[in-house]
Amino acid sequence: MDALKTIAQDSLKKELPEFEIGDTVRVDVNIREGDRERIQAFEGTVIARKGSGVSETFTVRRVSYGVGVERVFPIHSPNVKNVKVVRRGNIRRAKLYYIRNRVGKSAKVKEQLH
Repeated sequence: MDALKTIAQDSLKKELPEFEIGDTVRVDVNIREGDRERIQAFEGTVIARKGSGVSETFTVRRVSYGVGVERVFPIHSPNVKNVKVVRRGNIRRAKLYYIRNRVGKSAKVKEQLH
């Protein structure tokens, strides 16, 4: 199993910016509709990162028209074209699942001051 992981690690050369939990990111995703392809942006707060190596994923949450929407993206997926950090968050937790139960200002993450 370790041999498979090493081979998979060698094949991954994708350069992504360093982002952490609590950061607001814009993820450009490749969407296939029939025979056409387009790139769709999904912007929200990173509430979780899971796994390691090839199978690492991150969860992005945003509120769209009053409804919370979460998407899980594999970091090394060929459909994830770009990840851009919009703003840095100042948090003290490894997972931000508690934000799901909050509404309004209490659901916001404070910005990190340099």
